[in-house]
Amino acid sequence: METITHITETANQFLWGLPMILLLAGTHLFLTWKTGFIQRKLPLAIRLSLSRDASSEGGISPFAALSAALASTLGTGNIIGVGTAIALGGPGAVFWCWLTGIFGMATSYAEALIAAKYRVRAADGSLQGGAMYVLERRLRLKPLGVLFAVFGVLASFGIGCGVQANAISEAAAPAIARAAGRFAPLAGLLERFPRLPSLAVGLAAGLLTCAVIFGGTYSVSRVCEKLVPFMAALYLLGCFSILWMNRSLLGEAAILIVKSAFLETEALGGGMAGSGILLAARYGVSRGLFSNEAGMGSAPLISSSAHSRNPVCQALAASTAAFWDTVVVCLITGLVLITSLLKADPAQLPLTSGGSLDGAELVSAAFSQLPHIGRPLLLFGILTFAYATILGWSCCGERCLFYLSGNRLLFPYRFLWILVVVFSPVLQLNLVWDISDALNALMALPNILAVLILSREIARDTRYYLKHLDEKA
Repeated sequence: METITHITETANQFLWGLPMILLLAGTHLFLTWKTGFIQRKLPLAIRLSLSRDASSEGGISPFAALSAALASTLGTGNIIGVGTAIALGGPGAVFWCWLTGIFGMATSYAEALIAAKYRVRAADGSLQGGAMYVLERRLRLKPLGVLFAVFGVLASFGIGCGVQANAISEAAAPAIARAAGRFAPLAGLLERFPRLPSLAVGLAAGLLTCAVIFGGTYSVSRVCEKLVPFMAALYLLGCFSILWMNRSLLGEAAILIVKSAFLETEALGGGMAGSGILLAARYGVSRGLFSNEAGMGSAPLISSSAHSRNPVCQALAASTAAFWDTVVVCLITGLVLITSLLKADPAQLPLTSGGSLDGAELVSAAFSQLPHIGRPLLLFGILTFAYATILGWSCCGERCLFYLSGNRLLFPYRFLWILVVVFSPVLQLNLVWDISDALNALMALPNILAVLILSREIARDTRYYLKHLDEKA
């Protein structure tokens, strides 16, 4: 097992090393230029994404598709991950994360456009699309399409299911254990079976998941359409409340974020080592790339199921996922954490045993500024973000599996998905996390290849459809 773990860690470090980060970041910049800075159409994209008109031709509404896509990307990384990026890369990491979200919108747009353009209609009337169909139907590279689908199915069980269920357990199980420990019979039972609260969390999460995913993409999209806006709004409300309390430090925090992105900085509040452009860029860019998944090809698996007038309209709506995920949520989380650090007593900063800042504890300390409701609000955010990711990624995995085998294996897949949700909280998932990260990188490679090869076609379609949209406007 140690050998397998070592091999996986080595492969993961290689796949998600500097070359992959440069490839993704370079693709974002290239497609931004190729599409004529498509980000300027953000107001139009938001209007298109808020369309709730259900299709009569088998597709779901663009808003439902966006909600399901956001469910797969809005996860604990938007909360805890930002804290870790700041702890390792300094305040400047927030700037690079935000910038990655801005340029990542172009890649999200491009991959969604070709996914919508080359999607197919299944026998049951549903719309099926994604990088695998683009690779097979347009580029005649079916083996790469098959590989993408295989990597997508396998990755879904890790990063989209097991890791998220484990995160839910880590957040909720301690509270359950403390509550149960107040009753003598339960306290004795917990002493004999210490993992019982984690298993209870897994069972609860499994039942909630089972009630949704067996209804298929339409069921997941309907739930996400209601859950995602609510959970995001409630989390952001908590963030804005903290920013209002720390409003006198907002200007200083903004200056520090920008300054730290380009210059060596001194330790912040006495508890975080100074960092320069390389560390800030490394952790900020990687956090942004992981957060919005632009270039990975996962979000178009869902967005391509939405009915729209043309591929460009659907792609514009889909590109807003990167905006909300990284440009908004990650940035606001970063501002909350930086203002809280500036406000904190250096002697009370949450540090690890090694003396460095603890990202998870930093987030917890920041929300504790809200009396009585801060920590419960953070707990609710972590639980719902992780649960939404489980739902969203179940759709991604099913789309890939459908490409490989049709409907024949969907029921066994959903049953196995529930089992992973139930039992992941009682397992150690470090190896699963590493394998999932590697599979996500392997998904990204054929997807990026397709986007880059078809970049001229993407640019041509963009000019054509936007011209007609402007004429109608």
